[in-house]
Amino acid sequence: MFINVYYLLGNMEEWVRNVANELKKSYGPIEVKRNGNNYYAYRVSSVYDPEKKRARKVSGEYLGKITRNGLEPKKKAVLRSVFEYGNARLLWELMQDIIQGLRKYFPDSWKEIVALSIIRALRPTPLKYAESAWEKLYLSEELDANLSPNTAAQKLRDIGSDWTSQRGFFSSLIKKNSVIFLDLSSIFSESVNLRLAEKGYNKDHLNLKQVNFALLFTDGPVMLKTMPGSVRDVKYFSSVLDEFNLKSCTIVTDRGFLSMDNIKKMKEMGIGFVQPLRRNSKLVDYSLPMNGKFVYHHRGIRWGKKEVDEGIYLYLFEDVKLKGEEHSNLIEMAVNGIEVEIDENVLGKIPVLSSMNVDGKKVYLLYKQREGVEQAFDAMKDELEDDKSYLSDDYALRGYFFISFVSLYLYYAALNLLRKKGLVGDVSVNELLFELSRVFMVKYSDGSTRLSEIPKKVEQLVQKLEIDILPKN
Repeated sequence: MFINVYYLLGNMEEWVRNVANELKKSYGPIEVKRNGNNYYAYRVSSVYDPEKKRARKVSGEYLGKITRNGLEPKKKAVLRSVFEYGNARLLWELMQDIIQGLRKYFPDSWKEIVALSIIRALRPTPLKYAESAWEKLYLSEELDANLSPNTAAQKLRDIGSDWTSQRGFFSSLIKKNSVIFLDLSSIFSESVNLRLAEKGYNKDHLNLKQVNFALLFTDGPVMLKTMPGSVRDVKYFSSVLDEFNLKSCTIVTDRGFLSMDNIKKMKEMGIGFVQPLRRNSKLVDYSLPMNGKFVYHHRGIRWGKKEVDEGIYLYLFEDVKLKGEEHSNLIEMAVNGIEVEIDENVLGKIPVLSSMNVDGKKVYLLYKQREGVEQAFDAMKDELEDDKSYLSDDYALRGYFFISFVSLYLYYAALNLLRKKGLVGDVSVNELLFELSRVFMVKYSDGSTRLSEIPKKVEQLVQKLEIDILPKN
């Protein structure tokens, strides 16, 4: 650990020591640096370094120049008088469900997490411009978050190195009896500083280094974790079962997660599952009678079910339209001289293994809901691909993933609000935030504030959504 006032130079002048000791009463631990004949004060803190297994000092916010008369504060930027108001206000209100958890698990960083997450939800911005983007929002006047480039970068490292706090926060979001969707994806990176970047399996079969990340999802994201690129789906799934209490929940996975050991573990832990199978799986019985019927999105679906082990059921679905499409493709390939050996009995078939002994339509709907998770991955990957060049090490990357998780949480909170009011087909989340960005807060020289004129479309949206984000005065 470091002492309350940290001196970079051993032979500090007495008057500098006296000023520094006074400053620590107001600012806590500080660091004094010398440049020529001048002295400058910085906040200082410590973080635990998992590699060295001890605390290390980190410099933070620049406070100002030390003079014989005391601290000469850093010059403040030109005061803004007009701020974007409505868009950030909505996200702040939607964030109230998780604010308590952020404050509990990240007491020293929760404000920066809130600010960075709101910025990313509004418009993806490189980290070096985050401070400028935050200052455009009126919320920055109410929430004192420090987003200077150096401080924000250090905050990412602090958050990324603290998996215990991340895990505690994620666990607080997982509710009992939830249906949880699990998926794994990756981003490519050739950064020499990222040890997480390793060559591994990817659906495009590219021989590139990648960083894997996994997402647990209900009606919104509840967990996101990064891991080395060489870790396969089955191995990671097992670690998720060990780290999080998912008893009484039902997990819906992808085909790559199948493992009889994991299925056995879920049964022992009281966790339900819906596990799609590959068509060539030895567990599939294509002679299974399919007498059940239902319609899904104007497509006729037939289904059958049988118990293959105690408490484990095989569901076999046949998408009649898909069967016709696949059969047509085979004929077209044959005409073009491409011979494919395939059992036509498997065409249009979707095999699923599950612990649920229910009507087949319910299992099928859970299987199809995974598409929402894939859309969430696509949105997140687009942002990560654009900004990954700014991530200099593993801890910064892990911290950045956490910020992306919170911004994704906000996106789905807004989407669920639109769904609740039946507006999804009329207004997208991005359109909603854009319209609300047209509501400004004006700050006058006497300190008073007043909203700008509110566009009629915004008034109508606010009324339909029944959200109280526009103050009366």
